[in-house]
Amino acid sequence: MGFWNPKECEPTEPDVKVKLCDVNPAAREKLPTLTGDKSGIGVHYVDAWIKPMNTKLEDGTPVKCKRRGLKIVLSAGAKKGEGLMRRIDVSPDPEVMFAAALQEAARSAGIELTVEHGAVYLVL
Repeated sequence: MGFWNPKECEPTEPDVKVKLCDVNPAAREKLPTLTGDKSGIGVHYVDAWIKPMNTKLEDGTPVKCKRRGLKIVLSAGAKKGEGLMRRIDVSPDPEVMFAAALQEAARSAGIELTVEHGAVYLVL
């Protein structure tokens, strides 16, 4: 007979899905085709999109998302990850490029991030 390990019998905590913020509808107005943005990555669009993501969750966990050049940095509490805006590898479209960089940052932080029904959700 094998050894009994009480930790194996304990139920694991289910993933918690938390609404972070609403997607900023005005961000689409900042796309390079509608503005004089010559950055090639849509910095005005990205900055407008991530601004509402800088907040605290209901449990007090601070969530921050910043753009530094081509890098997107996402942090939730002690978890932190980075993603890179890749124009050639992903797409020249700023919306697609930003979405891929944000997902990369979330994955490297160990966070699942989804955008559904006009809102951004974190799965911790």
